[in-house]
Amino acid sequence: MRLTTRGRYAVTAMLDLALHHENGPVCLADIAERQGISQSYLEQLFARLRRNGLVDGLRGPGGGYKLGRPGSAISVADVIDAVDENVDATRCGGQRNCQGDRPCLTHDLWAQLSCQIRNFLVDVSLDNLIHEKGVQTLHRLQDDTSFSSKATL
Repeated sequence: MRLTTRGRYAVTAMLDLALHHENGPVCLADIAERQGISQSYLEQLFARLRRNGLVDGLRGPGGGYKLGRPGSAISVADVIDAVDENVDATRCGGQRNCQGDRPCLTHDLWAQLSCQIRNFLVDVSLDNLIHEKGVQTLHRLQDDTSFSSKATL
């Protein structure tokens, strides 16, 4: 099982958006700067997130993105699904054809692991993540660093 950069970046960007949503729409340039993700890559991710109703885009001055629904109603699994990511641990993508036309000896083990991972990600909302102590600490540090770098420009 491997979660690619696309899935990791999508979850990171959505968490950043959730952390900053109280201040109004958040522009992708700010997320890109805080998280070290290319703005053009974020644009691709947010197009998918918007199509799936996880974010709403607002155009014009003061525009940006906001959550499409409350953070408590957006799970990490929702974000991963929206960017067409897969957390399947089986070698065959769940098709049960690991060895030609039949499953391998360990297919059920990996399928059960995939199910456990999926259930875990469904149970973790953006709001759950926001309230984690480590997330709060890094959030404050990133905002302080971002503010300091903008002040010196």
